[in-house]
Amino acid sequence: MAATVTRIDSDKTDEVFAATCIDLASAALGGKIIAVSDEWFAAAENLLTVAAPIRRPGYFVHTGAWYDGWETRRHNTEPEDWVIVKLGVASGRIFGFEVDTAFFNGNHAPAVTVQGLFSPPSAPPPTATDDRWTTILPVQECGPSQRHTYLLSSPTEGAYSHVKLNMLPDGGIARFRVFGQAVAVFPDDLDVVLDTANVSNGGLVVACSDQHFGRKDNLLLPGRGRDMGDGWETARSREAGHADWVIVKLGAPTKISSITVDTAHFRGNYPQAVELHALWHPDNAVTPAHTDANWLPILTPTKCKADHEHHFTTADGQLEGPDSSSGAVEGKLAEVAGTKVVTHVKMTMIPDGGISRLKVYGRRQAV
Repeated sequence: MAATVTRIDSDKTDEVFAATCIDLASAALGGKIIAVSDEWFAAAENLLTVAAPIRRPGYFVHTGAWYDGWETRRHNTEPEDWVIVKLGVASGRIFGFEVDTAFFNGNHAPAVTVQGLFSPPSAPPPTATDDRWTTILPVQECGPSQRHTYLLSSPTEGAYSHVKLNMLPDGGIARFRVFGQAVAVFPDDLDVVLDTANVSNGGLVVACSDQHFGRKDNLLLPGRGRDMGDGWETARSREAGHADWVIVKLGAPTKISSITVDTAHFRGNYPQAVELHALWHPDNAVTPAHTDANWLPILTPTKCKADHEHHFTTADGQLEGPDSSSGAVEGKLAEVAGTKVVTHVKMTMIPDGGISRLKVYGRRQAV
C-alpha cells in the first residue's frame, strides 16, 4: 500500500529534508537514466542534473524550443510516459520527492506517480513492465512552472535500487529529486577499511554553520570535486575568531585509521587551517551540538594548501584504504582517533572558505 503524502511548500524543502536526507537520484552521486518511453523534445538525463533548471527563451533546436528538462511528444497513445532511474547508491529508503516543472508552462506534466523496486547489481536492469514495481507516490497533480515537493507519511519500509517516474499522460518535467537515506551494503569482514563518511556507506552531513556558496552534502560524494561548485563553501567572515564547521554522521560506528580533507579547485578561497573532532553519539534521533563537551579533538588546527588532498593518519605515517597511494601524509591524528569507536566527525575550517571532499577511513565496529 502506498504511503499517504503531504505536499509541502517548496521553500521548506531544505528544512524538511536537508538534515536527514540526500538526493538518492542525483547525477553527482551516480544516479542515471537506464530507460525512457520517449524524450523527443528534451532528454530525460536532464532530470538528474544537480544545478537548478535554466531558461533560454527564443532558442530553438531541431525538435523545437530548447528546454532544460525532460519533455515527450504530444498526444501519447499510452496512459503515461515514464523514465526508469537507477539510484546513485546500492539501495536507499525513500522519504519524499521533488518534481520541478520549472519553465514548462502549457507543456508541463499534468500529473505524476512514482514506483520503486530493488534489483541486485548482478540482475538484468528492470523494464517498465517488471512485476516488482510497487507504488511509492500515488498520483499527484502537477501545475506549470513550479516545484512540487512531497513528503511521505513515513519512510519506505523497504530499500530501493530503482525508481520509475511516470507522467500522465505526457509533457515536461525539469528536475526530479528522490529524498532518502542510503542503505549501505557492508562486507561481512569487519577488518575491511571503508570510508564510512561516504554517502554510499550511509554517511550524512547533519549540520553546518553556513553553506552560502556550496552545499554541505557535496563533501561526502564519491571521487574528487569536478569544479569549485562541487564542494562546501561558506561566506567570507569578517569577525575575529570566526570558524565554520560541519558535522558528519558516519554510516557505521568506526575506529578511524585515516582522514582525507580535499581542497580540490579551491585556490584563492581555501581555508587557512582545518581542525577535526570525533564523538560517540549513538542516538540517531538527535543531532549533537557542535558545542557538545564530549567532542574529542583528533587533529589540532593544521595549515591547509590550495587545490590539495590533505591526508591525516593514526598509523605511523601509512595511509589505508583507496587513498593510500594518492599523496603524502600531512599530519598525524590523535591516538584517540584509532582507539575510540565514534559515530560522528566534526570538521572545522578556520576561518572560512571551501573544501571539496571529506573522507573518513576506518574499520566498521559491531556494537
